[in-house]
Amino acid sequence: MRQGTIGTDESGKGDYFGPLVVAGVIVRPGQEEELVRIGVRDSKLVADARARALASAIRERTLCEVVVIGPVRYNQMYARIGNLNRILAWAHARVIENLLLRMPCDEAISDQFGDRHFLEEALMRKGKSVRLVQKPRAESEPAVAAASIVARAEFLRRLASLSRQFRVNLPKGAGKEVIEAAVAFVGAHGKEALAQVAKLHFKTTGAVLGAASRA
Repeated sequence: MRQGTIGTDESGKGDYFGPLVVAGVIVRPGQEEELVRIGVRDSKLVADARARALASAIRERTLCEVVVIGPVRYNQMYARIGNLNRILAWAHARVIENLLLRMPCDEAISDQFGDRHFLEEALMRKGKSVRLVQKPRAESEPAVAAASIVARAEFLRRLASLSRQFRVNLPKGAGKEVIEAAVAFVGAHGKEALAQVAKLHFKTTGAVLGAASRA
């Protein structure tokens, strides 16, 4: 008898500010159609406000798990591991492990973020076994699309919380607007405080500190 399918996805990987968030969702047999009906699709195709609303609807209908790696911890992990794919594998494996403790599933599907060996190795260390499927554009799967929306909504919530905490608008992405905001942040809080809100290994950090020193 077919059991549930786990979909996992992340948000914040390409954003200078804010955490890295990995979410997982268990979709039971027959639930795929319901998720599509309420508008679940790749979070990159969904506006922020809609993503927040959809995340609430998904949480009401499915089993969800979220792992949040805040900027301070992220920077510590990256300094120790030095490889984003290994950090992602650890977080995806933890989400899958937590979901399997709640309900047995046939398979776990994720986007192809690196060598599948990273994820298999992380799961084996946790003593968990499930059929892993990693493929490009996995968000076409309702379970992965649902996970992408839950991750996106949690990332947005955490980013807004950091903005309020430091009283500086922290935008998404890693472009010009982000550099300007980071320079303003350094002016207000000092360069040492960047580690509390940003992923320091981004090339953005060099541009920010260079601009801040000239300001």
